[in-house]
Amino acid sequence: MTQSEAGRGSALIVYALYLLSIPSLAIFALVGVIFAYAARDGAGPLARSHLDDQIRIWWVAFWWAVAVAILFALGALLAVVLIGFPIMWIAGLIGFIFFVWFTVKALLGLLALLDGRPR
Repeated sequence: MTQSEAGRGSALIVYALYLLSIPSLAIFALVGVIFAYAARDGAGPLARSHLDDQIRIWWVAFWWAVAVAILFALGALLAVVLIGFPIMWIAGLIGFIFFVWFTVKALLGLLALLDGRPR
């Protein structure tokens, strides 16, 4: 295996875990980011770009999930005065949008890796 191919399998595994995080309620995404952190030091340039992008994607999704959870909790508290229901609906919509974004980014990254393109 050449240096440029080193870590390619690890990046493939992380993409698979990210895509499998859909039915696992994001547990596999957490496993995937830990695996990406562990694998990126020995990775070649192509795989390193993918592993770095996978880590960045996870952190963006994580902080958006925290923000959505806070917004939803605020909506739940305000549900007493009925304004909370639209807030919870908006939080759910934002969460769904980022769920789709995470999935599409993982799929596009996987396709780029299979095509030999960096991220």
